[in-house]
Amino acid sequence: MNDATLPADLVLRGARRLLADLGAATLTELPLADGRRADLIGLFRDGRLAIVEVKSGPADFRADHKWPEYRAWCDRFYFGIPPGFPQPLLPENAGVIASDGFEAALLREAPEQALKPARRKAVTLRFARAAAARL
Repeated sequence: MNDATLPADLVLRGARRLLADLGAATLTELPLADGRRADLIGLFRDGRLAIVEVKSGPADFRADHKWPEYRAWCDRFYFGIPPGFPQPLLPENAGVIASDGFEAALLREAPEQALKPARRKAVTLRFARAAAARL
C-alpha cells in the first residue's frame, strides 16, 4: 500500500466523523431507489443531503464509472479519498474530503445542486426508515 491508498473503511470512518462535526446525521451503505448504494450519506439539520463516494486509491477511482449517478440523490456530492491521492484525477464539479481514518479535512466544497422537493422527501424518508431499522 502506498500513501495514495488506504482501506476504504478507514477513509469512510474519517469522512463520517467530518460530516458529524459539520452537523449531519450519517448512514453508511444506504440503498437508493435506483438500486445504487451510497457509501456515506449525511442528512443536515436544514434537510440538505450530501453523499460521499469513498475511493481507496487511484485504481479504485479509475475502475468506477457509476459515481455521476449519485448526484441525482443529493444536494452535494463528495469524493472521500486517502491522503496522497492525486486530486487532479477527480472532477472539478465534486467536493473532496481527505481522510486518514481518524480525522478528515474538507479540501474542496461541493457545488450545491438543490434537490427537487419530491426527491428530497423520498431520500429523507429512505434515510429515516433505514436509520430506524438499524437501531
